[in-house]
Amino acid sequence: MSAGFETRLREAGYRLTPARRAVFAVLRQASTPLSAAEVWRLGRARHAGLGRATVYRTLPLLVRLGLARALLAPGGVRYQCSEGGTHRLVCRGCGAELPLSGCPAGALAQELSEKYGYLVEGHLLEFYGLCPDCQRRMRHEV
Repeated sequence: MSAGFETRLREAGYRLTPARRAVFAVLRQASTPLSAAEVWRLGRARHAGLGRATVYRTLPLLVRLGLARALLAPGGVRYQCSEGGTHRLVCRGCGAELPLSGCPAGALAQELSEKYGYLVEGHLLEFYGLCPDCQRRMRHEV
C-alpha cells in the first residue's frame, strides 16, 4: 500500500478503512482503467463486505485527493491510479485501449513545470479514434 495514499487520506480528515484500502489496491494493480462496477467486483475479492455504494463514494474521493484519475471512455467513466503518466490510444467504436510505450509528453511536462512554476505530478496523453477492426466494419456498413 502506498504511504502517499494513507497520508493524503488522513491529512484530508478521512479514515483509512478496509474498504478504501481495497478500492485503492484494485486501482494500483489494474493494468487498464476500470469502471466503478469492475472496481467493486475486484474489490470484493479483497474485502468481502465492500458495498457498491462505498465504491461509488470512494472513487470520486480518490480523484479529489489526487490519488486516482477519472477518464472519459466509450460507455462511461473509468478510473485508474494516478501514479505516473498515462499514454494510450482509445477506440471510440469498440472501446479497445492500446497502451503506448515511452513518454512523448515528459519533456513538455518538465518545460511547463519550469515555465509556470507548477509541480507536475502526472499527466494524461490520450488519442481517440477508430481501431482497424472498427474502420473495416464502418467501410462494410456503407
